Amino acid sequence: MNVSQPMSRPAVSVPTGTPLGQVAREMAAYGVGSVVVTEGGALRGIVTDRDLALSALARRLDPDEAVDAVMTSPVITLDADDDVQTAYRTFRRAGVRRLPVLDGPRVVGVLTVDDLLMDVFQRLADLLGPVAWSVLEEPPGPPAAGTASRTGG
Repeated sequence: MNVSQPMSRPAVSVPTGTPLGQVAREMAAYGVGSVVVTEGGALRGIVTDRDLALSALARRLDPDEAVDAVMTSPVITLDADDDVQTAYRTFRRAGVRRLPVLDGPRVVGVLTVDDLLMDVFQRLADLLGPVAWSVLEEPPGPPAAGTASRTGG
């Protein structure tokens, strides 16, 4: 499976020079924890809610200050055709929670640790679903006479 399947799309983006206050409003409006910063369609940086809290607020930056003051650049990215194992390795190596996904030079989405967790949970549910339904259809009862229980009794 490649990273374009579980990623969140489209990526919320703002142009360089966007005021920090507007960046925070964009995150709130779209319910995201990060925005990518672009210039002429090219990725220039990424800003997370943590960047806003720890960099902008802690340094008492004005809400009219440009996003460039707190964005992370250069950005660690994934290619849309990278497999999920590459994403796991990149997350471990980089120690980040969000990775922009590129198709050539264009940002097409963001893969988050949460996206991967949801994929793992869905796969686990798909695997265990038939087992769970069989238990629900035939509730466990007392062991038949002459058979040992599962608890060793």
